[in-house]
Amino acid sequence: MTWLALLLIGFGLADLAHALRPTRWLPESVAAAVTVAVGLLAGVEGARDVLALVLLAAAVVGWGLVVRIGFGSDRAWLPLAFATTLLVLALATTPWVHPHDGPLGAWLRATPIPLLHDVSTDRALLLAGGLLVQGSTGNVLVRLVLLATHTINPAQAGAREPAPRLKGGRLLGPMERLVILGLGLAGDYTAAGIVVAAKGLLRFPELQAARRELDIAAVTEYFLVGSFVSWLVALTTLVLLAR
Repeated sequence: MTWLALLLIGFGLADLAHALRPTRWLPESVAAAVTVAVGLLAGVEGARDVLALVLLAAAVVGWGLVVRIGFGSDRAWLPLAFATTLLVLALATTPWVHPHDGPLGAWLRATPIPLLHDVSTDRALLLAGGLLVQGSTGNVLVRLVLLATHTINPAQAGAREPAPRLKGGRLLGPMERLVILGLGLAGDYTAAGIVVAAKGLLRFPELQAARRELDIAAVTEYFLVGSFVSWLVALTTLVLLAR
């Protein structure tokens, strides 16, 4: 799953870089360059594989472009369709991709961390990509789905000032997804379910405060849709990482 892993790494780095420095073209360009470098370190070689790596870098740049289009217009479905198509293509080509090794594989075998000695290069890349998309990329996907389904933030729609009140999800979301993914990889699904339930308890006071000022039905819909999409990001990644 080399191409899938590199695609996830590229998306994750692009969105993380944009969250840290929201400029035009720079975040996705840096992410594309890093993705190419990681691919070469993973042992990608040969004309066909290098061409695929270049196309993958272009896809990372394209992701940054379509996300801007999605947020700046009523076409939030466009980046969602773009990402889905690329992920399906990456999965479909998996049977024809040979396992890679390269300097990264040599480092994994030589690292003083015993846990990494038996981890293949492809597995390490997929783990890295899966962890990266739980951050800013997960938040981006949640926002895009909310826009695509016209599930607006009631605080933004009803308040005179544009600052949203229900903002805790931007921090809780990545933390929650990382914990769910980690517990799932460890096989502790019960604990992962407890984390999901705990989020509702943590956000309950915020929802109660919003109830006094905003439409509670709209607040509940916004919270539930965002939460379910966030959980799906973590669970889908867990399925991809399952052996």
